[in-house]
Amino acid sequence: MRIVILGSGTGSNAEAILNSSANGQLDKAEVVGIFSDVKDSNILKHSKDFDVPALYIDPGNKNSVINRDQEKNWIYKIKALNPDLIVLAGFMRILSKNILLEFDYRVINLHPSLLPSFPGLHAIEKAFHKKVKITGCTVHWVNEDIDEGEIIAQAPVRIMDSDDIELVKQKVHAAEHMLLPWVIRDLANGTIQSR
Repeated sequence: MRIVILGSGTGSNAEAILNSSANGQLDKAEVVGIFSDVKDSNILKHSKDFDVPALYIDPGNKNSVINRDQEKNWIYKIKALNPDLIVLAGFMRILSKNILLEFDYRVINLHPSLLPSFPGLHAIEKAFHKKVKITGCTVHWVNEDIDEGEIIAQAPVRIMDSDDIELVKQKVHAAEHMLLPWVIRDLANGTIQSR
């Protein structure tokens, strides 16, 4: 299974995927490319350590959706790698229906909460300030609605009374780094049904 990763930020989840691949833990899955909408994002730097092609693609604007004029460029560049699955790992853009259709909705996203609770931005902070006792992360199929696609897998994280927000973030990120590679491996092996 050929994997393309899209990300915008630090790239810690992409790094977890690449580490899992380097250690032979993704089985039939192979990361064939990384794309970012942020020119100097760390996700592009991580790729060099693993000899995976990485590229910045202009999103065309600063809001949350890729500019319509740039959509064709994104589709062209991603399609050139012939991916079987697109993984959104800290990608801070909404994919339009046009892009999703081009890839037959074979797109998964990692979200830092136990969906359907706390969709959208700042999910960890929302869970912490709501004083929930268990939060976590979710991998789900991507559709046109934000964080509303079918849930594939979740990992719970307990919030202790003594935890501060930084510790909760660390716990959730640790769970993400475990869950996302597992889901990719199981999709590649057919343990989880792919689209």
